[in-house]
Amino acid sequence: MFGKDIGIDLGTANILVHVRGKGVVIHEPAVVAVDVNTQKICAIGEEAREMIGRTPGNIRAIRPLKEGVIADFTITEEILKHFIRKAAGRGFRPRVMVCVPSGITTVEKRAVIEAANLAGAKEVYLVTEPIAAAVGCGLDIGAPSGSMVVDIGGGTTDIAVISLGGEVTSQSLRVGGSHMEEAIVRHVKRVYNLAIGDRTAEDIKVTIASAYPTPDRKMTIRGRDLVTGLPATVEISSMDIYPALEELLTSIVDAIRGVLEVTPPELAADIVNKGMALTGGGALMDGMARLIQEKTGVPVTLAEDPLSCVVRGTGEILDSLEKVSDRGPFIASYTRGR
Repeated sequence: MFGKDIGIDLGTANILVHVRGKGVVIHEPAVVAVDVNTQKICAIGEEAREMIGRTPGNIRAIRPLKEGVIADFTITEEILKHFIRKAAGRGFRPRVMVCVPSGITTVEKRAVIEAANLAGAKEVYLVTEPIAAAVGCGLDIGAPSGSMVVDIGGGTTDIAVISLGGEVTSQSLRVGGSHMEEAIVRHVKRVYNLAIGDRTAEDIKVTIASAYPTPDRKMTIRGRDLVTGLPATVEISSMDIYPALEELLTSIVDAIRGVLEVTPPELAADIVNKGMALTGGGALMDGMARLIQEKTGVPVTLAEDPLSCVVRGTGEILDSLEKVSDRGPFIASYTRGR
């Protein structure tokens, strides 16, 4: 049977799948609901996400990927098997390209390759997220000219300066959207004596969180009062939430400045001329592009549909795989399936 080419953005928060000729066909949360007694998977993706914080004692809703790398190998293999089968159909052994953070170790790369092989891939390619993001947002990374990409994902922020198809300088920061949600949970607990769940923290981040706080953006949240132990309701604004995010936002800006400081002068001149591309779910936070531009002095362009930039990039690289592999170090690692 003829194979298919599939690109997978294996993220901490979401998994996106691109099928050659069809585009992005799957965009679901990277969550799995598991029965702890039988170790049987009850639900995957959106259905499992609905269960977070609402499961009985025997069912656990978990994220098998943490900070861009595999935390639970068996569950990751099952989730890959599920999505590859859903995208390619039964009986197909597709070529699969998986995105990984630029800073992961050789052992972590081997884990991704092995999981994809066991999930049914014929051949497995790994590509770093900044390279895929740059291709996905339309940058000509093969040119002898500097391009800069900042990809703010669920578990990591990847920053890279790219020229002639390779990363000239890069940094992978273990800070992302999931860390912002954890910070919001702690902040609301400390300031309002209110215990909230991960789902509520995510809603706060998406609805009112801002890199530039404004008092008029408000929402009502519900949780458990830690003093009385009873359900309670609190109204909060983006001004109230900003202190929880300030340290994380500063660390992202500092990492971008650190990469710029070690960029060769000619490439730095290109970046000032062209600006940097901002991708990933974190790029959608209100005021994020403005904050980075003000703190670095470099123009920032928000990519079109920043959430799917990385996975669209894998699709484009797979389309020109033969040409790419001859021309430059696009592919971080490669192995042939079993």
